[in-house]
Amino acid sequence: MKVKKGWLAVQVEEEAEEGGGGSQRFEIPISYLYHPLFKHLLDKAYEVYGYHTEGPLKLPCSVDDFLHLQWRIEKESTTHHHNHNHNHHHRQLPHALYFHSC
Repeated sequence: MKVKKGWLAVQVEEEAEEGGGGSQRFEIPISYLYHPLFKHLLDKAYEVYGYHTEGPLKLPCSVDDFLHLQWRIEKESTTHHHNHNHNHHHRQLPHALYFHSC
């Protein structure tokens, strides 16, 4: 499936405790690759899958954890954008995120 320019397909690979893990495909902006929270997940993906996988980039975490990561990145991006435009000083989110399933 083709992904629009500036976006990347990722596959969230859940490992169910009772066997038969599932997976779900997401499309994310390429800018996520440079975010410290996402880089932590990429490091984990390297440990689990290595660099040479076929198809979408595989991420070893639950769908819920991935959606929470997206929310954190978007919230931080919105806060940063708001700070940049209005010079308000808001506390930035921490750059460490540990996933329950990762």
